[in-house]
Amino acid sequence: MAMWNPFRGCKKCSDGCKYCYIHKGDAKKNIDTSEIVKTKDFNKPIEKLKNGEFKMKSGLVYLCFSTDFLIEEADAWRNECWEMIKTRQDCTFLFLTKRIDRFMKCIPEDWEDGYDNVVVCCTIENGKNADYKLSIFKDLPIKHKCITAQPLIEDIHIEKYLEGIELVVVGGESDPNARELNYDWVLNIRRQCIEKNVNFEFRQCGTYTIKDGKKYKIQTKDLTRQAKLANIDYKSQK
Repeated sequence: MAMWNPFRGCKKCSDGCKYCYIHKGDAKKNIDTSEIVKTKDFNKPIEKLKNGEFKMKSGLVYLCFSTDFLIEEADAWRNECWEMIKTRQDCTFLFLTKRIDRFMKCIPEDWEDGYDNVVVCCTIENGKNADYKLSIFKDLPIKHKCITAQPLIEDIHIEKYLEGIELVVVGGESDPNARELNYDWVLNIRRQCIEKNVNFEFRQCGTYTIKDGKKYKIQTKDLTRQAKLANIDYKSQK
């Protein structure tokens, strides 16, 4: 698995952005997150070694995990990114976005019904944004679609949007002031995925997780481990 951040910086645009890890990390480094700029890794996928081979290995590539690939300020650079993605057919590029309503403005001319090597994850956190964003997402020409409900901050119902979805990821919020994650909400989404035969993954607990009416405070380093201990991931029977 590789990481490619051709640009960095972001702006809060959704209810899930309140305690964004990008903003928190930048604050510690005295970096202005609102400044969206190209990085030194902009051309990373096509950089080559002396022997002519690509420096970046084949396989899964996490794209723009220090920003949003569809952010407006990157419109002038995105076509170059698409060209590099097309060049690296040996890689699968996965990105999350809270700006799925911009998708059709951001695709290349030859997109048609999507690139085989691109996975798009639509990020949601509550019922309002689930209904707004997923009603758009379900009709978009994308070959590989995922939903990321993280941070999940309330109970949501997404059954009617699960057609064509390959994976649903659920997780809580990580912050000293994080909003609570109720384990029942996680189980509810899991049930919906099982009924629709869609892959489900419980990615992480919240800093404050409620289970069986009891509130737990979990250290950041243990959030992922505790979610895995729940052992509730579901693999599609397709």
